[in-house]
Amino acid sequence: MARATDAAPHGTADVAIVGGGIMGCSVALRLAEAGMRVVVIDRGGIGGGASGVNAGTLSLQIKRLSLMPYAIRAAEHWAEMSARLGADVKFRQSGGLNLAFTEAEEAQLVTDMTARREAGLPISFLDLPAARAREPGLSDHVRRASFCPLDGYSNPSLTGRAFRKALTARGVAMIEHDPVLGIEAGDGGYTLRLQSGNVRARRLVLAAGAWTRASVLQLGVDLPIGARVNQMMVTERAPALMNGVLGHISGLMSLKQSDNGTIIIGGGWQGEGAVGEPGRPVMDNLTNNLRFATLAMPALAPLRIVRTWYGYDGFVPDFLPVVGVLPWLREAYVIACVRGGYTIGPCMGDLLAASILGEEPALPLFDPARVATRVNTPVPA
Repeated sequence: MARATDAAPHGTADVAIVGGGIMGCSVALRLAEAGMRVVVIDRGGIGGGASGVNAGTLSLQIKRLSLMPYAIRAAEHWAEMSARLGADVKFRQSGGLNLAFTEAEEAQLVTDMTARREAGLPISFLDLPAARAREPGLSDHVRRASFCPLDGYSNPSLTGRAFRKALTARGVAMIEHDPVLGIEAGDGGYTLRLQSGNVRARRLVLAAGAWTRASVLQLGVDLPIGARVNQMMVTERAPALMNGVLGHISGLMSLKQSDNGTIIIGGGWQGEGAVGEPGRPVMDNLTNNLRFATLAMPALAPLRIVRTWYGYDGFVPDFLPVVGVLPWLREAYVIACVRGGYTIGPCMGDLLAASILGEEPALPLFDPARVATRVNTPVPA
């Protein structure tokens, strides 16, 4: 059943935001702080989609080189997140190691991380003894590591709750568990049809993650958004085994120990599924992920896995974000396909909000027109 967290959210707003993940909420927060009347609509709960089920790793080293300025700026957002939202998101800037196991991987590590250092990311290179000074449990397989003091993690489920608290305090209306059934453009803005009634807004922001394509099709625009099904695991509680975040130069490993002692294991190993249907685990990939993790940290081997889960990650063919004005429409915007969106999302949301407010964003946006095509007839939900 649809549930509105504001007594009367249906009506006319300055801006309607479809998608209550970290990017949609970041846009909403900035716009509300500027005095706009904002409504956030989500088919699930605020922070309950990909933003709530990712591993929570905030590793800047594994972000694309072209996104380094955004990742560095995002680290500043995360350092202030708990204070800004008025609730603890368990942000820890623990620092992180990115590992290489083979000679070829070591060469790649030096090349890739040198380029990131030249782009402004603080990175140092460590041999195995120096890396073990930071992470004593590392195996003999580690040849070399890069270290970044800005890497860290936070708790995704707490982040969604914190955004809800902050948005409520700033008068943002939130409509949850109520999918958008249709969107119509008119002279005065946009009408969004929900199960619980209509919402009208002068401006529209589509921030629905992997579901964004279905939303833009309703407006006669197509964005070629695909989806990856990222699998993650968590172990039983363990004594202190890790001090920071661990990754691998391939991007296929993400390890950290939570405050409660559990080890969260990720790294982009894929499950199966499509947007709109339940995902399915791929056991070989889960097994390979575990083997990779224990290759780095042998002490993980005896721990039991207590839960696995997955999240959808949207992408377009050039694997760059889609952030900016939707072509052929007035006052309509999109923010999606940000790889590492949980890490960089607050920065991207702030930049898009600045553009909507008529300000010059501190960093360039990623024009959706480069991948968009026009559809002759809008596609109904």
